[in-house]
Amino acid sequence: MNRVVTLTIAAALSSMAFAGVSRADSLEMNTPHGIEQTLRTFQGNDFNVQEVYNWHNFDDETSGPHSAPQRSGDAIRGIQASIDANKSLAHRLNNEGVNIRNVVNAEQAADGSVTFYVR
Repeated sequence: MNRVVTLTIAAALSSMAFAGVSRADSLEMNTPHGIEQTLRTFQGNDFNVQEVYNWHNFDDETSGPHSAPQRSGDAIRGIQASIDANKSLAHRLNNEGVNIRNVVNAEQAADGSVTFYVR
């Protein structure tokens, strides 16, 4: 019986240790509100930056994926404001040469990594 209690306590403590980890684990993670919340608290270094095509000129295929969904102007401003609010993330993006005003989208993958799309 003592062994069962010990295993139960160990399992509970183990799950509590991962409770604060920012992970993409729901269908809501990439909604405007969901991604903004993620970006305000994102502390990892697991991100990448991709350029997007000029949406108005599909002949411009020098860089970036066609698959990056467009966001509304309000959603783009929300993403940029969320990055601004997270000073450590803004600093890391700046070190990568990313101007936050050029970020037009962000998506979180199931593994918790984030892809920033810039124009």
